[in-house]
Amino acid sequence: MRHLLLRTLIALSVGAGALCVVLIWTLWFNAGPRFTQPRIVVIRPGESFKSIALKLRQAKIVRSAWLTIIYGHFSGVDRELRPGEYAFAGGERIDQVLAHLAKGEALVVAVTVPEGFTTRQIGERLERSGLVCANDFVRAAAHGAVVNLLQLGPTGAEGYLFPATYRFSPGASADQIVAAMLERFYDILTLDVEEREFSLGITTHQMLTLASIVEKEARIPAERPLIAAVFYNRLRLGMPLQSDPTAEYSPDGVSRSAYQAVHTPSPFNTYDFVGLPPGPIASPGLAAINATLYPAHTDYLYFVARNDGTHIFSRSLPEHQRAVAALRKATRTQSGKKRPRSPEPQTAAQAR
Repeated sequence: MRHLLLRTLIALSVGAGALCVVLIWTLWFNAGPRFTQPRIVVIRPGESFKSIALKLRQAKIVRSAWLTIIYGHFSGVDRELRPGEYAFAGGERIDQVLAHLAKGEALVVAVTVPEGFTTRQIGERLERSGLVCANDFVRAAAHGAVVNLLQLGPTGAEGYLFPATYRFSPGASADQIVAAMLERFYDILTLDVEEREFSLGITTHQMLTLASIVEKEARIPAERPLIAAVFYNRLRLGMPLQSDPTAEYSPDGVSRSAYQAVHTPSPFNTYDFVGLPPGPIASPGLAAINATLYPAHTDYLYFVARNDGTHIFSRSLPEHQRAVAALRKATRTQSGKKRPRSPEPQTAAQAR
């Protein structure tokens, strides 16, 4: 009788063990189902691994919370998980799911900020991407917590939001987005850049302001250093910059034609005063920044645009006026129409 009982117990133990092996095999090696729509799981900073495992099970991303906890503890991956918003398409084993969390492969929204965008244009692009309201972003860039901490001044982060492709969590706040863009700018503000600014006798704010004007004026990369040189020469001689993009710039996003803009008083209208405007008018890219730091060596004081985006550069007002007249005549000849408006832009093109 004892032998029979012992054999029965052994058989039950073996059967239970086999059942456990089958269960673990099923839960571990058999990946979960694939989803028609990705399942989103939010991992918050400081959240316990047990809570994370339960979230994954509730979303049916893993088949077992307890097996996930066991694997996490024994593998050590439970100490490597990163907070964020994660999207899972399903069809993955426990180790694959936790690997995503450990690598920080979170759900992100990619946004590209082109060179020459204003703060408002960046905000509008962020809004179209579903991240933040444009007005909230503009306010954060003007006087948000990060901007106030860095003491960027009355023009805020305009010009400091470095053009690049960014990847943000869908839950990112306007302040967090501004901070990421400012961090990217300060990454390029190396010691060499600061030393070059010192040798030119300009501050970082002045450099960015001038670089933003170069960014808006230039259409051909090779002309950026020439355009920067024109503005440096005019500043040195006490001449107004007379840049249409500065006159057209409006912190409030008001749109005006070039003709209206140059005849509208504004702190940014460089037809009305000598010197730089109070701050950048857009976010300059690295090429415009480098052109501003290393302008061409030339005595040009004027330039006017051809129809192909290139410019004619001149050293004197009579020479410049001849260039403008020649362009207008060529335009009339090509079009066969009545006299067109002045070639755009009119930067440093007219004596008012």
